[in-house]
Amino acid sequence: MALANTSSATLGQQVLPRRGILENKLAADALLVVGGSLFVALCAQIRIPLPFSPVPITAQTMAVLLVGSLIGSRLGLLAMLLYLGEGMIGLPFFTGGKAGIQVLQGATAGYLVAFPLAAALTGWLAEKGWDRTFGKMSLSMILGNLVIYALGVGWLTTRVGLETAFVTGMLPFVLGDLVKIALASAALPGGWELLRKKG
Repeated sequence: MALANTSSATLGQQVLPRRGILENKLAADALLVVGGSLFVALCAQIRIPLPFSPVPITAQTMAVLLVGSLIGSRLGLLAMLLYLGEGMIGLPFFTGGKAGIQVLQGATAGYLVAFPLAAALTGWLAEKGWDRTFGKMSLSMILGNLVIYALGVGWLTTRVGLETAFVTGMLPFVLGDLVKIALASAALPGGWELLRKKG
């Protein structure tokens, strides 16, 4: 398996086989972007509705942060823009199989709009080597999650007010997000360690 030879290459870029058509950088990048968007779409369907909140519990935010960390800032940003585009043109990729531009006008629009920014941030930090240790990876994902909270709760505030938005759009998710961040933060440094052993 040929590996990317730049020090800023992320784990996803390193482990993608560079054979056949994937020797072409554009083709390899396209595969990572499409794969990232589909992974987020899949995780969006893992959904637990909350009766007191318009925002469900999903695996989506963890997927966004993982995609950015795995494929980098530019490709992570593009993957999330593609994901939003796929949903807007009618593919049932948003949470609960929803689709259409109206979803980006609903209560969860702020969270969705934050996805490209969060993926770009965690991707940029991964390019700086923050995905190599548990501590830095955790901090990277916490920062990415804060971006999602800020825009998500900010948009929700315009509909229900700040206090209700905070109570229904952030507080119920903090503990679960910390657990998901811990799991993801262990996985990426572990992946780098396996790669070093194989090398």
